[in-house]
Amino acid sequence: MILYLHGFRSSPSSMKARLVGARMAELGLAADFVCPQLPASPAAAMALALRLVDGVPAERLSVVGSSLGGYYATWLAERLGCRAVLLNPAVTPLRNLDQHVGVGTQFHSDEPFEFKHEYLAELDALAVERISRPGRYFLLAATGDEVLDYRDMLAHYAGARQQLIEGSDHGIAEFADYLPPVLAFCGVGAQR
Repeated sequence: MILYLHGFRSSPSSMKARLVGARMAELGLAADFVCPQLPASPAAAMALALRLVDGVPAERLSVVGSSLGGYYATWLAERLGCRAVLLNPAVTPLRNLDQHVGVGTQFHSDEPFEFKHEYLAELDALAVERISRPGRYFLLAATGDEVLDYRDMLAHYAGARQQLIEGSDHGIAEFADYLPPVLAFCGVGAQR
């Protein structure tokens, strides 16, 4: 099973989420792909994620997280012992999310999105100081990420499998090129 976690103010309509979902459907594995709309509250987002994967053995679960979803995926991988693929993940979101407190809209719709000040403490509670088993992680980090610093990502996921993408952007515009190794790392197509 793949649980895909989108980034801040994003949605299941993001390009990367749609690509993973479409490929899983092509492989006849649509039932093994879950990509929820995450609530703005980090605590509520993780409660939802835990409900969605309840009963799934760690060896059958992979969490793919983009940006803030990568921060969440790291917390889940540490808690559940599953694999995680991190796509330009937020490593220290408290550094810049405080400037986004307030009401805005989601990126893929006009739906309101409210990020409350108390959510900062919820984010802090999910911090993973150091990953415990680097072999469970696959990092894709773009040097051209205009939002987050790829060097922070490389340092935080030291020892993990790492794919450094020269150039690109925060959204990893050429993500389709990296979909095969991402799915392979998740065990798609392999004996599970």
